[in-house]
Amino acid sequence: MSGDAKQDHDGKDKNHSNDAVKMNAKTYEKALAKLHVELVKMQEWVRHQGLKVCIVFEGRDGAGKGGTIKAITERVSPRVFRIVALPAPTEREQSQMYVQRYMQHFPAAGEVVIFDRSWYNRAGVERVMGFCTEEQTERFLQMAPMVEQAMIDSGIILLKYWLEVSPEEQTRRLKARIEDGRKIWKLSPMDMKSYSRWYDYSRARDAMFVATDTDFAPWFVAPSDDKKRARINIISHLLSRIPYEERPHERIVLPKRQKPRGYLELDYPFRVIPEAG
Repeated sequence: MSGDAKQDHDGKDKNHSNDAVKMNAKTYEKALAKLHVELVKMQEWVRHQGLKVCIVFEGRDGAGKGGTIKAITERVSPRVFRIVALPAPTEREQSQMYVQRYMQHFPAAGEVVIFDRSWYNRAGVERVMGFCTEEQTERFLQMAPMVEQAMIDSGIILLKYWLEVSPEEQTRRLKARIEDGRKIWKLSPMDMKSYSRWYDYSRARDAMFVATDTDFAPWFVAPSDDKKRARINIISHLLSRIPYEERPHERIVLPKRQKPRGYLELDYPFRVIPEAG
């Protein structure tokens, strides 16, 4: 395990204290607004320089991957930032080389691709839930660093984040999903089975770190019991890992609108939607 990632991983439990003061909404929104400006600057630099950026998010159910990805992408262009969240593999994909279905989504020049779960499914859910053999998992753990070295050799900037949530906070969040009609879609029978196997996932996570936390593609661990603080920390970190400069641009001034020159509003029975409530 690399020095930086090991320090992050070893220190994660210190951040799980329920007594810690969580970031308040006002502080969070202020910090996030500043980071969004920097993300736009980074976006324009990535596009101009033709950089290729791949960001991987992994973690248990309820760790905050989706919310973090939303915080990263809500103010940038979907033409540059692309989110990949693949469903279960098809029968054809199951017959392919394991990482093949992920490779087609790797970034081209001028793109930032964010994986909401990734090829590391094989080291996590597939292993724990018995969707692959132990031999297949061990082979994957051997091959993953080689694939990632090839990615980096091709010019891809690869960032791998593990969001670490405590068992108590995971329970609280999953219960909240059950009770919230806006979030119930996030739960599946598989999530319930996964929830019951906390320590199987812990063992799988540990084996994944040992095998794939390399100096050239380290794992960065983000304690995520405080979702707001985790998002700010992750965005700040990824900005520090991607070299960018602010692109100069001309001052934008809105032009004058043309004169109506006889135009009259059409007297047409538009189907205006009614006021809600």
